[in-house]
Amino acid sequence: MNLLMSVALAILVDLAIGDPVWISHPVVVMGKNIRRIERRFNRWETDTAVLLRLKGILLTVMITLGSALITGIIWLATWRLSHILGVVLNIWMISTTIAWKGLVKAGREVFRTLTVEGLDAGRRSVGMIVGRDTGAMTEPDVVRATVETLAENIVDAIVSPVFYAALGGAPLAMFYRATNTLDSMVGYRNNRYQYFGWASARLDDILNYIPARLTVILIYSVLCFRRGSAGTAWRIMLRDAKKHPSPNSGLPEAIVAGGLGVQLGGINQYAGIASFRAHLGDPIQGLTPESIIQTIRIVTCTGWILFSLITVGGAFVWLSSVGPL
Repeated sequence: MNLLMSVALAILVDLAIGDPVWISHPVVVMGKNIRRIERRFNRWETDTAVLLRLKGILLTVMITLGSALITGIIWLATWRLSHILGVVLNIWMISTTIAWKGLVKAGREVFRTLTVEGLDAGRRSVGMIVGRDTGAMTEPDVVRATVETLAENIVDAIVSPVFYAALGGAPLAMFYRATNTLDSMVGYRNNRYQYFGWASARLDDILNYIPARLTVILIYSVLCFRRGSAGTAWRIMLRDAKKHPSPNSGLPEAIVAGGLGVQLGGINQYAGIASFRAHLGDPIQGLTPESIIQTIRIVTCTGWILFSLITVGGAFVWLSSVGPL
């Protein structure tokens, strides 16, 4: 079985079982190791900026290369034992780096709690997927945080892991997932992580650069089926994406904002401190719970287009290897 077909099957495995609770997920293991090493290395109150950056680089190398190396060794050992088991293991390990099902599930849970149980429940649900303070959020704030998270994570949870799996199988996909996990844990611009998390954040930016731009093309393809929204969304993406502090996250957020006709960005609270995020999109429509459902549809359709491209590519590689009939 060629690599692209393995990636396509890995996508289906993620959609079928997601992150089962009966097995220790690799990301959980990564997170525990990152937290343990960070507590030992990060002396942010006393170390110099240079020393903190060096320690952060060491952490990044240890976690990313370590994750890829361990994955590769386990896969190679299994492959030598049985080619069939090697293929199955590669598919499963790739599936653990993809979080399509989990992303959609999280979005639906915020929608459900917000519409069925009320604002307080919606705040608690969105607090599970964002790092900002949620206790004083209004309903539009909850919706905005959810839409932003869903849009941004089309890259992190779907396109990027699939992209790197297609290039290098489970080891490279795990390298990406380790980088993304590092960024989510230490890649913050605050006193504790400004220097220590620098290497992790920069590597995450580099690895997501190409997938983020592929993502906007995929989302644009989805929006072409929405009457009148694709051209506007593309224009807004070109206009507003650069306002985002991330060189990558602003792209999917801006094109989704344009596609929905809503405005993202604004004031967020982090540990009681207000932070302004530049506005993306125009407030043609208000942010309502339906905006979450519309974003989930964009996520889902984008994922299926990506799956179709990977499957067609895998079939083409297979047919090329078979030769003329």
